[in-house]
Amino acid sequence: MTNIAIIGFGEAGQIYANDLSQVARVSVWDKKFLTPAGETLKAAAEQGSVHPASSLAEALEGAEWVLSLVTAANALEVAQQAAPLLRSGQYLLDFNSVAPETKRAAARAVASGTGAYLDVAVMAPVPPKRLQTPLLMGGNHAEYAASIFNALGCQARAASFHVGEVSAIKMCRSVMIKGLEALTTECLSAAKQYGVEDAVLSSLHASFPSLGWNDQLPHYLISRVAEHGVRRAEEMGEVIKTLQDAGLNAPMSQATQQVQAALPAKMQAQGVNYHDLMPFNWQDAFCRLE
Repeated sequence: MTNIAIIGFGEAGQIYANDLSQVARVSVWDKKFLTPAGETLKAAAEQGSVHPASSLAEALEGAEWVLSLVTAANALEVAQQAAPLLRSGQYLLDFNSVAPETKRAAARAVASGTGAYLDVAVMAPVPPKRLQTPLLMGGNHAEYAASIFNALGCQARAASFHVGEVSAIKMCRSVMIKGLEALTTECLSAAKQYGVEDAVLSSLHASFPSLGWNDQLPHYLISRVAEHGVRRAEEMGEVIKTLQDAGLNAPMSQATQQVQAALPAKMQAQGVNYHDLMPFNWQDAFCRLE
């Protein structure tokens, strides 16, 4: 049976750990295991037939495949910490949404040891498709890794032999996707203040009738900011780095980062948890935060 270690036990890490544990032996490590909340996380892992390791080294022991599913800010540090622990035949799959140069720095760190590194771009939200979320893989071993993970139930495609290219695809896509979320949040926040939200949405639907502006699209886009804006703002920092490395000033992405961060900050300041807003309706959420 395939042995897999997962670093990071957040939303995506838990989904991959629980689903892959049906077809593989899975151990998981998260630095939160060392905090007061750690016992709850460990219990959640054990309920899903996942072994919660007591250290990064223990998680990596015997694992052929190591999935890094942490935050953008911690992605490079995790690769650097794992590098001296990896042995020949072990592969670190960097699933994190970071700039191509950040991935290349992580690859260099892993190359200083005996393990191998793969660049992975997660091309859609992990829920609701879970293991079927599209993955692009890059690096010397991308075709082999894609074949293994497809056999485990994933939807992976080897898209490049070069580390950084699939992450460039993801980062450039995020300019548009996270930007659309931020624009919708800003647009409808203002429209509601003026009492013209219905007219604005009707106009958007008339211009783009296939997108769902008159249905669920506004609720979905704004819910993504409310639920994941902190992480998305962090990812936008890597998007900005990606664009600046290409010689662009990235003013739109910088503004997107600000809007993604602002809504969760407002929720926190008012003591509103995302789960308090479920089922999510953008008008009700904005009324709650007025």
